[in-house]
Amino acid sequence: MEKPETIRSKILIVDDSEMNRAILANMLEDEYDIVEAENGLEAVSIIQAQGSELSLLLLDIVMPGLDGFGVLAEMSRNHWLEDIPVIMISSESGAEQVERAYGLGATDFITRPFDALIVHKRVVNTILLYAKQKRLVELVADQMYKSEQQSNLMIDILSHIVEFRNGESGLHVRHVHTLTALLLDQLNHKDERYHFSQLDISTISTASALHDIGKIAIPEEILNKPSKLTDEEFEIMKTHTTIGADMLENLPIHRDKPLVKVSYEICRWHHERYDGKGYPDGLTGDEIPISAQVVSLADVYDALTSKRVYKGPYGHQKAVEMILNGECGVFNPMLLECLTELSDAIRERLDREDNSILDSRQNLVGLTEEMLQHEDVTVSKRTLQLLEHERIKHDFFAALTDEIQFEFTMNPLQVTLSPFGAKRMGFPEVIKDPLHDAQTLAMSGPETAYALSDLLRSTSPGQPTITYDCLLNVGGEERWHRIVARATWSTDEPPRYMGAIGKATDIHDTRVRLDDLERQAASDSLTGLLNHTSAKKQIEIRLNERPHGKFALVIFDLDLFKSANDTYGHLFGDELLKHLADKLRKSIRGGDIVARVGGDEFLIFMEYKDPLEPIIRRVYHFLCGPFGDFNISLSMGVAQTDLVGTAYSDLFRAADRALYTIKRGQRGKGAKYVFYDESMRKDEAASAISPIDNGEKNEAEGGETP
Repeated sequence: MEKPETIRSKILIVDDSEMNRAILANMLEDEYDIVEAENGLEAVSIIQAQGSELSLLLLDIVMPGLDGFGVLAEMSRNHWLEDIPVIMISSESGAEQVERAYGLGATDFITRPFDALIVHKRVVNTILLYAKQKRLVELVADQMYKSEQQSNLMIDILSHIVEFRNGESGLHVRHVHTLTALLLDQLNHKDERYHFSQLDISTISTASALHDIGKIAIPEEILNKPSKLTDEEFEIMKTHTTIGADMLENLPIHRDKPLVKVSYEICRWHHERYDGKGYPDGLTGDEIPISAQVVSLADVYDALTSKRVYKGPYGHQKAVEMILNGECGVFNPMLLECLTELSDAIRERLDREDNSILDSRQNLVGLTEEMLQHEDVTVSKRTLQLLEHERIKHDFFAALTDEIQFEFTMNPLQVTLSPFGAKRMGFPEVIKDPLHDAQTLAMSGPETAYALSDLLRSTSPGQPTITYDCLLNVGGEERWHRIVARATWSTDEPPRYMGAIGKATDIHDTRVRLDDLERQAASDSLTGLLNHTSAKKQIEIRLNERPHGKFALVIFDLDLFKSANDTYGHLFGDELLKHLADKLRKSIRGGDIVARVGGDEFLIFMEYKDPLEPIIRRVYHFLCGPFGDFNISLSMGVAQTDLVGTAYSDLFRAADRALYTIKRGQRGKGAKYVFYDESMRKDEAASAISPIDNGEKNEAEGGETP
């Protein structure tokens, strides 16, 4: 097999002496492709045509017409020196000539007569230096790109909070972020008073995610009221601006950082209006920081085009017309011009929001190159500054909420907790090998830890987010927590699972708790699990949403439950059922549904990938075991949608029929979990056996009727 041809660097030699060009070419042509120009004008023409292919310019100073200094000036004016290094050539080595060459941007200086070894070393070193600098740009850009992804994830988490409390689409925060960046970029080109660097735009756009953070303190009955607010309610609603600003002002760390300062401006003043009729401070015109003005316009546009509890969405054109006509308050005329000019681009940009990651990547490369042009910042210091900026953003977001935030990585195998999360749990911030760490397993239990790991691994790059409710022992107290996490996947083919980032929130926290009455209506009063009616509704919704999914319904009950009641009493029986319900919660994955059907009978509904039997076996053995002096054993029937279809009634009947075969001894001795199969279908058709009535069954076996 032929080896692939090596790509050679190309050098442009510019000298009016053919002999000098020949000498240099002879020294270098074995390793490099050579292009020659006999004067400055010809050199500029070649650079214009082949600039991206050139790795180095060897440039004579004294030439007719455009001399070497003139070529350097032209290259500087067109920013070609940023990509093409120049080594100056001269027979004179006076200080004035050398200083002028370096002042105009030359990388090195060689005097005639040529020494072949010196020329070769200078050329090789210069090309390698520039290649390493380009590689550094890519490395720093890649690091910033990864950090930007983490920042985007934090914005998505904030979106989730807004969606949960405010009944808005979680896309609102993301849309305001995008619109803010678009308006700032347009303002850059429109008004010379404003010059926002890529770093400025990134900071303001990121800070825009916090514009409504104060709403977490507004009562839900006001926040989600579908009708018009009363005057008193509106006054309460308006306080979200000052509440959010106070939260930022009282942060224990990073209060003086640019991101926090900009976030404060946006939180407090994004409802001010250009004519002074906004709130909370009645600022007028340019008294309102431009960051708050831009976010205000972005916020109003997306509110108009999105569905709210009190209104339907307006179309793009109608929303723009309402803003321009002053129906939504008075805005900076310059920003209204930007909105008009961007009108066609806005809708297209928001529609392809999922593809905006490419634009973000390009912006980051531009930002990196912009920072590399500052001569007073060294390479290592630049990198540290960029990474420190990203760390500050991460710590800033983490400090805003009392949540246990974490990052899990496969390489190295560890979990990194936010400072608050580590303090709350009494853990170190970095936990090595968490699935084998005694402290971690004591907090969650091995079943929960492995269930969460399995759930994250079952995601895909296209659907990376999971929600999982579980019991965690935090500070010596067992409490229910909701884990929202996003798995990270590599860009390889096929993609590799790399870890996850997420948060764990106490479900009893007022910001995420469910309405108490609704919870009570959906729950079994003894065990806290869903009752059968609520579980049935949820299962039917799941089956309708995914008619081609592979699902299983499991029905099981306690063996000898009547005997336990008779021997130890009904209070013991109640405690036994509550114990089983707690273990059932710990045995399932985040997307599974569990419920108490009635008496000692329970159900599990799960989506699965082949094979199913190991999952059922694991759940069965986990639920069985001693409870005091009583040994728990179960009988379990399993039905799958690929055999009986997706009607809930058919699934329940089939699972109950499989359970019936155990109770009536129709399966071999010791069979404690049985799958519904074709033989049972044929038996049913032959004998017309109907499903067991749950009420009669509970009474017959000593269970209580719900």
